[in-house]
Amino acid sequence: MTKQMSARRNPARALAQALFALLLVFGFSGQAMAAPLQCVPYARDHSGIDIHGNAWTWWEKAKDLYERGSTPKIGAVLAMARSAAMPLGHVAVVEKILDARHILLDHANWSFRGKIERGALAEDVSAAGDWSQVRVWYAQAGGMGSRSNPVSGFIYPSNG
Repeated sequence: MTKQMSARRNPARALAQALFALLLVFGFSGQAMAAPLQCVPYARDHSGIDIHGNAWTWWEKAKDLYERGSTPKIGAVLAMARSAAMPLGHVAVVEKILDARHILLDHANWSFRGKIERGALAEDVSAAGDWSQVRVWYAQAGGMGSRSNPVSGFIYPSNG
């Protein structure tokens, strides 16, 4: 039986085969069609801090649930405030402390839409050295980001 005859007998199967072929040609997969990973679910899953909502709301929501402060600690969430450049804020997990002004962050949806970055350098650029302003490694530029980002503080997990 030829392909034409098969298509006439089972048009649904022929359509499914054609769609599958298009997906293969254009490189789509279930992964590619899934929603991109955001910083909030990543930070929640990797810190154990169970807060929901936009990143900029985390600082206030943590007030009576978790200890908060201005000192980085491994496993804490760095909560960036919203700004014109970041209207939803940003959250990232402290992976390592390098010195008083430099830490490494694990986070999602920063340099590349929906992608995870591990060990991204963050630098305290505040005048007072209080982590109220940071610059963060931006992989697309191959260096530190050009803008200073406002920080609300660090949210510490219950076990830390």
